[in-house]
Amino acid sequence: MSSANYSRTFDPRMPTGKNLYFASDFHLGAKSYASSREREDRIIRWLDLIKNDVAELFLMGDVFDFWFEYKTVVPKGYVRFLGKLAQLTDAGVKLYLFKGNHDMWMFNYFTEELGASIISNELAIVRGGKTFYLHHGDGLGPGDKLYKFLKKFFRSGVCQWLFARLHPNLGVGIANAWSRKSRIAGAKDVKKIQHQQEWLEVYSKEILETKHYDYFIFGHRHLPLDIALPGNSRYVNLGEWVNHNTYAVFDGENLELKWFEKATK
Repeated sequence: MSSANYSRTFDPRMPTGKNLYFASDFHLGAKSYASSREREDRIIRWLDLIKNDVAELFLMGDVFDFWFEYKTVVPKGYVRFLGKLAQLTDAGVKLYLFKGNHDMWMFNYFTEELGASIISNELAIVRGGKTFYLHHGDGLGPGDKLYKFLKKFFRSGVCQWLFARLHPNLGVGIANAWSRKSRIAGAKDVKKIQHQQEWLEVYSKEILETKHYDYFIFGHRHLPLDIALPGNSRYVNLGEWVNHNTYAVFDGENLELKWFEKATK
């Protein structure tokens, strides 16, 4: 399943007393070192909270504000977070890491170190008799043609080969300077928008015209949303962990969007 463009897993059974957990957009590394470390500690407290009842953990993109794996080098930091993930996977938790628009350059490091499945685009799963369509959410729906073009370029082998030629000090420095201009780094909060403006809702409805899913779960928008769709389907956006600290949990019957702790602003 590693580095899959499209993946599907079918397992209608859920272990008794175990849950699926979904979270997105930690943006570790953004705004500042102090802010990132505070957020990292908060995420670890959340992982400690769920460690006894999590069967599968879906981290759905932009876990890092920037990530690039050189052949023998990865970005420094995040040792507490990565250590906690290792603790969970060593205990048998299945981990899925989705490529976001900030950390699309994941290759095999997390597969080798954590046994994680790296998901490049969408993942369709069946759990507890419910169907899920999972994606970070970038490049979907109407509009944003420039980003869709840039996404294809950034994910191309040519772009990755060229970036790998840069010394890590230069490459990571350029990426961090770019990240400081991102909306998560600059925004104090994200206002909730009207449903008719939500392009991932539009995208979900388009999918429903040809195939039914009980749940569409995305990140990317930084908006905690739970929107009813036709046919008893739902679109859930996981929000982010700079302002909201939101996640979703599925207990085998129901999916619920939850808040963990209020971030210090």
